[in-house]
Amino acid sequence: MEKQPENQQHSAAKAAASDKNIVAKKTAKSSLLRSSLIVGTMTMLSRVLGLVRDIVVANFFGASEAADAFFVAFKIPNFLRRLFAEGAFSQAFVPVLSEYRTQRDLNAVQALVGKVAGGLGGILLVITVVAVIAAPLLTAVFAPGFYMHAEDKFDLASQMLAITFPYLMLISLTAFAGAILNSYEHFVVPAFTPVLLNLCLIGSATLLSPYFEQPVFALAWGVLMAGCVQLLFQVPFLMRIKLLPKPVIDWQDPGVKRILTLMLPALFGVSVAQINLLLDTVLATFLQTGSVSWLYYSDRLAELPLGVFAIAISTVILPSLSRKSASSSMQDFAKTLDWAMRMILLIGLPSALALFYLAEPLLVTLFGYGNMSERDILMAGQSLRAYSCGLLAFMLIKVLAPGYFARQDMKTPVKIAIQAMVANMVFNLILIYPFAHVGLAAATAMSAFLNAFLLLYGLLKIGVFKWQQGWGVMLLRLLAGCSALWISMAFFNQDLEQWLQWGVWQRVLNMGLIVSVGVVSYLAVLMLLGLRKRHIVAH
Repeated sequence: MEKQPENQQHSAAKAAASDKNIVAKKTAKSSLLRSSLIVGTMTMLSRVLGLVRDIVVANFFGASEAADAFFVAFKIPNFLRRLFAEGAFSQAFVPVLSEYRTQRDLNAVQALVGKVAGGLGGILLVITVVAVIAAPLLTAVFAPGFYMHAEDKFDLASQMLAITFPYLMLISLTAFAGAILNSYEHFVVPAFTPVLLNLCLIGSATLLSPYFEQPVFALAWGVLMAGCVQLLFQVPFLMRIKLLPKPVIDWQDPGVKRILTLMLPALFGVSVAQINLLLDTVLATFLQTGSVSWLYYSDRLAELPLGVFAIAISTVILPSLSRKSASSSMQDFAKTLDWAMRMILLIGLPSALALFYLAEPLLVTLFGYGNMSERDILMAGQSLRAYSCGLLAFMLIKVLAPGYFARQDMKTPVKIAIQAMVANMVFNLILIYPFAHVGLAAATAMSAFLNAFLLLYGLLKIGVFKWQQGWGVMLLRLLAGCSALWISMAFFNQDLEQWLQWGVWQRVLNMGLIVSVGVVSYLAVLMLLGLRKRHIVAH
């Protein structure tokens, strides 16, 4: 009888602990969704301004030789930024930093950050100096068609590359700062930072271009300016969490060694889509003038849902997956991956459908002004349709690859990436002759599906990813929702000739109507078929 109160107290304590665990799990679930929404909102702002930037560039330069040259000069450092900074480096750095944060004190984290900053900064400085000196050689490598057949475009691209390439160093350090902030759940600042690039380029095109003999040089200087502004913007926020780096070069540090070991194979693992897009640009330089620009404008539209949603979800789940892997919470690890895939399908399928059906109307509404001709719209529309067919695969890659990187497994994604890249080149060579720039876009889409399938198959094979309940019902809802979206777009859309005759406000209003009705139709059908908030909260 005397033990009963103690048993009751013990039971009460267990019940209280259980309640706390339930509350903690619910908080973590809502936090993951909330963080994704915050990052998605900030990224949406950046992408919208990115579209405004592209509208301004299209209006000023169209698909001219100057535009082709600038896109090459901008794409080279931008590609390397995505490959090294947002791609390989972030995927190697965040899991190690998350492990340090979970298992060590602040001093150890500060030491790691300082040593990584010193090593990364030193490497980037050397690469930048060499690249600026060898800008013509780099341009010949990445734009061989310019070198062989278009001397004026080659010279222009080489001169602008010498101005834009330092952006790689500045934006890579910015991405390094952003990775630190993301690891500490400060997602807003890194997500907002790209807005500054778009503002700088819009200002440069509209305000500075009249002062240059070659107006397109204003864009090149705008890129360099943006790199400086973005890096400085992050500094106060690093200071606030006491992780502003004090650079030290120490290649023997265990943490630095581990990051480098993880980073080298990850160079391919997460950036295959970017490598394939760059290969498209290289091959497009052999095609008629405008091909590089057509691919650029269509790729920019395809990247809107990719950047807003897929990268937002990927950014949020990587630190979470890394912590769960470090603490051996593999059941929660699998649930997080499953949630991420559901979110991608929920957003990616209707986005791909809309881009495919509304390709030319979207391009007319956004870019069909000034020096952008009707032929440019038609050509870009064809490649946009091809990219839209691969959009879902591009988005899935962004959330499946972290399933490997969070476990510090870089070799598997590399093997998959190499297979996808080889397939892309084969598809390119098969399709470029009959379909020109459209064939290049289609090849990229096909190789993306191969990449996504192999990533998913690998995660299933090792048991890291497991299908959770409810997939069959969800797929039926998506099928019905996408059918409603297609019907609504077909009902309100007009032929291309009508879009071309309309003025800017008529285009914007009609596009707004189609998009609004489509979104409402899609969501209404999903909700009528039982989709609720609990279905989209992370488990």
